[in-house]
Amino acid sequence: MGVSSQAGATPKLDIDHVLETAKIVVCCGSGGVGKTTTAAALALRAAERGRRTVVLTIDPARRLAQSMGLTELDNTPRQVNGVDGELDAMMLDMKRTFDEIVLTHAAADKAEQILGNPFYQALSSSFAGTQEYMAMEKLGQLNASGAYDLIVVDTPPTRSALDFLDAPDRMTTFLDGRLVKVLLAPAKVSGKAYLKVVTIGFNVFTSAITKIIGASVLQDLSHFVAALETMFGGFRERAQATYDLLKDPGTAFVVVAAPERDALREASYFVERLATEKMPLAGLVVNRVHRSAAAGLTAQKSLAAAEELEPTSLTAGVLRLHADRLALSQREKRLQERFSSAHPGVPVVEVAAQPGDVHDLDGLRAVGADLAAG
Repeated sequence: MGVSSQAGATPKLDIDHVLETAKIVVCCGSGGVGKTTTAAALALRAAERGRRTVVLTIDPARRLAQSMGLTELDNTPRQVNGVDGELDAMMLDMKRTFDEIVLTHAAADKAEQILGNPFYQALSSSFAGTQEYMAMEKLGQLNASGAYDLIVVDTPPTRSALDFLDAPDRMTTFLDGRLVKVLLAPAKVSGKAYLKVVTIGFNVFTSAITKIIGASVLQDLSHFVAALETMFGGFRERAQATYDLLKDPGTAFVVVAAPERDALREASYFVERLATEKMPLAGLVVNRVHRSAAAGLTAQKSLAAAEELEPTSLTAGVLRLHADRLALSQREKRLQERFSSAHPGVPVVEVAAQPGDVHDLDGLRAVGADLAAG
């Protein structure tokens, strides 16, 4: 998707083609590489090229809101002003998304039981894996709404950014697991039988479990699972539907990296993980690349010329700075060549290092233009 190349050269990622043809663009990468800025720039460029676009961040950082002139982001899409097109932005609120699912898909009495359950309140706010599953739910909701031509997803800045790909399998494993079956049994009996079933069931896993988590927590957990039972099938089906959506040719994964050894190593991990999952990879964005307008003046010539001048002169300082920049540029180029050698079919586009932080729409437009120009 969106590739142009010459024989023997690294294929170039055609960003505008991706933005014109994709329905979903997922940006992933390690922390500190400009991934959130890239996602925002892509969304802004798509909107100003005529596509109704929403950018969803799963990263709790506030940079996306700040760069778009918004005071805050939450679980509801907010219009971005000052855009020559239709652009909304939002940030995943894990608990609100879970609450919405319960209210939408559970009967009124069951929904009240679930929302008031202490175990649910903990699960919906902080349990590992919940964020990734809720990201799948929110993406599915946005796609089903039909309100947007393009959804741009900014994932968390860690290797776990792709954990949401595991959501269907995790949900199926949980729903079909022995633990759930044990928890459902005591909720369907009463009196002394309750404690007997709980004790027998949990002894299958460990005889010490009741001492570790306590009887009251066991009861909360059992009641929560019982109330949620009628929704289990829907959880599984929606997670699988969104997973299938991500594998669709209308989705494009964009891996973002900086021209640094660790960042490109992480980029390799993402590329390989996406290949394993058979997800549609659009290509790699290499951010903050150092370029020189006077590349014809080599570092050696620059340093030699500086030696002929007064050490404290401005010209000598500029020449040395130019030599340092060229050396950095060459080092970055070697690292990129190493990545492309390991992944020869992955299209790449470079974005020049910006003179300062990108904090407004004009800055995002400049990044978007650089992405398109390559």
